[in-house]
Parts: sequence; structure tokens; C-alpha cells
Amino acid sequence: MIRLRRPAAVATLTLAAVATAVLGLAGPASAHVTINPQEATQGGYGRFALRVPNESDTASTVKVEVVLPENAPVGSVSTMPVPGWTVQVQKRKVDPPLEVHGSQLTEAVAKLTWTASANNGIKPGEFQEFPVSMGPLPQADQMVFKALQTYSDGNVVRWIEESTPGGEEPANPAPVLALTAASTSTEAVAEEVSPVATGGGDDSGGGAGTALGVAGLVAGLAGLALGGVAFLRTRREPASKS
Repeated sequence: MIRLRRPAAVATLTLAAVATAVLGLAGPASAHVTINPQEATQGGYGRFALRVPNESDTASTVKVEVVLPENAPVGSVSTMPVPGWTVQVQKRKVDPPLEVHGSQLTEAVAKLTWTASANNGIKPGEFQEFPVSMGPLPQADQMVFKALQTYSDGNVVRWIEESTPGGEEPANPAPVLALTAASTSTEAVAEEVSPVATGGGDDSGGGAGTALGVAGLVAGLAGLALGGVAFLRTRREPASKS
């Protein structure tokens, strides 16, 4: 009985060891800088969070640099304060200018740099989100945000590699925001059409009321005529008997 069970036990241990090795390798590889949410609408505004995990076992992340794409500039970019961090905003010239709410903007945000104050870095086993508000989002398929992550031991991880359609994910992928075309809202169309429909309803209701009034008048005249005939008959009958 022991000999029969030994191969099964060996196979089980082997599969467990392989699974542990695979999962152990897949865990750190999946932790990279991302932007959340990862999809938005062209021409709209949105609140996004750049999520930065710490992949080091001994050092803290003390600086995060994010470069906005030159081929997809955004007119309005604002940051939310992050406790223990300061942010520096760098701008660049854009040509042609960006039109935002009727104004022509000749500059756009080129780079955002967050720096941690003393003892406020992203420690091992932790992550930090850096909120950003952007808009109007460009008429493009996507926005690629190349990021640099600096550790307290001097190491720098460059999250700048772009994925290719149908290809494997690179080792250090850049955060990507997918942009979809804006679609016409059926609710907006309904709101625009509803006043016209309401007006038509009022007109038709008035026509129906007029028709009912005419019908009532005709019925009243008919009843009056019938009453007159009956009255004349009652007047003639006594005269014929005499």
C-alpha cells in the first residue's frame, strides 16, 4: 500500500513546488505603476490616480516622475495634495494652441514630479496613489504616461516601455489610459425632443376638446328638435278628437 501511494505523493509535491515557483515569479512581475481608471472618454474630464507600488524589500520609494504624452496634450491638469509629498509641475509650449472653453492655451503640463519628505516614502510592501484631474481629454486612442520610480538606495525603475498590439507585456510597461469616442446620449436627445412632443400633445388635446364640444352642441340641438316634435304632437291630438 505504501508503494502505491508514494508516486501520487511525489506527483502532488512536484505540482505544488511548480505552482509555488510560478506564482512566486508572477507576483512581483504584475506589480507596476498604473493609472486608474484605465479607460475614459475623449473630450471629457476625469479624476485619475497614479498607483505606485513598492517592489523593493529594503528601500522606500522617495520620488515619482510622470511624463505626459507630447502627442496628446491636455489643457487642464491639477493635482490633489498627498500628505508627506510635494509636487512640482513642469510645462511646455504647444503648437498649435489648445482650445479650452473658447480660450487658446499655448502651454500644457509636460511633467509631474512627486517627492517624499523625510521618512514619508512608500515603504516595502506598501503602495501610494497620486490623484490627478485632467481634461478635456484629447481626441486620441490612448495616452501613455512614462514614469520613473526612484528608491532611497538610489535605484531608479523606468516604467517607459510601450506594449505592442498582440505582443507580450514588457517588463517595465508604462501606464496607459485608453480613450474611447464620445457617444450621443439618448437621454440628452430625449430631453431636447420632449418640449416639442409636449407642445404637440397640448395642440392635439385642444383639438379633441373642440371636437367634443361641437359633438355635444349637435346632440343638444337634436334633443331640442325631438322635444319640439313631441310637443307639437301633444297639441294636435286633442284637436283631432273634438
